[in-house]
Amino acid sequence: MLPLRTRIFAFLQERLVKTPLNAEEMIALRAQREGFRTGPVTAFLFGRPADVETRETYVDGRRFAIYTPRGVGEAAPVVINYHGGGWCLGTPEQSAWVSSHVAAETGSIVVAPSYRLAPEHPFPAAVEDAWSALEWVAKHAADLGGDPSRIAVMGDSAGGNLAAVVSLMARDGGGPSVRAQVLIYPAVEMYEKFPSEAANANGPVLTSTQMSTFGHLYMGERYGDESWQASPMRAASHADLPPAHIITALHDPIRDHGTRYAEALRAAGTPVSLVDYDTAFHGFMSLPGVAPAAPEALAGIVAFLRDVDRGDSVSGH
Repeated sequence: MLPLRTRIFAFLQERLVKTPLNAEEMIALRAQREGFRTGPVTAFLFGRPADVETRETYVDGRRFAIYTPRGVGEAAPVVINYHGGGWCLGTPEQSAWVSSHVAAETGSIVVAPSYRLAPEHPFPAAVEDAWSALEWVAKHAADLGGDPSRIAVMGDSAGGNLAAVVSLMARDGGGPSVRAQVLIYPAVEMYEKFPSEAANANGPVLTSTQMSTFGHLYMGERYGDESWQASPMRAASHADLPPAHIITALHDPIRDHGTRYAEALRAAGTPVSLVDYDTAFHGFMSLPGVAPAAPEALAGIVAFLRDVDRGDSVSGH
């Protein structure tokens, strides 16, 4: 069962936030969500960021939030964190709790890029921007105080999709080097419905109806395109990819996406740790105030990244 604070949040959200059913409503929801994120209950819902240096820069019109641990030495690891939001919503700040704490607890510089959003900018705009962010970080890592040979990618939901996609692109393109991928309840299949979607069709934060709306708006005129750059589950091979840490939530309609992607990676010989949180829901890592599992999941991410940086093997679950 979901924790009481989660159920209260879901109850209020259902009554306060209208489910967008078309492009105009999706665009209108962005402003409402941002107002909610910066409102009086921000610290409770979204968690207090860690004490790190935070700044931003602009790259080709895209805004990057950069979280640097205080007192970090030269050539630190770098983590690129792609935000979620169904490719239609979201900002780097919605993941500030995760980004800042990963920076503070791993000694990594965390770069959280924005990317063009649908429906104004449908597929493959987000993929192009995600790839450009990886290329920019690899080129400028040293300027940030980071090591270009120690780059990991991370993302939640749609951001997990983008992290998985750029890992495949880097493999097929011969670089930039990606040492690890952290996929937080990733969306890896655009069309097929798995059992978890039916089981959690009206889950908190994400419903089956919303999934369909996000997919149609993101793909736009290319809806039905089976490219692995939209659905990384459909890649011809999942071999020779960086070790992955995949997080799923029991009460999430896309829980099976993470589980099945882990199976595909393992079958191809890619090291995977898969952790499911049975009291959690889709989006829980952005809402630590209503998700008791969030600190535990954060600790798992930190441990995984530390292991990869030390060269330790990834243990499966």
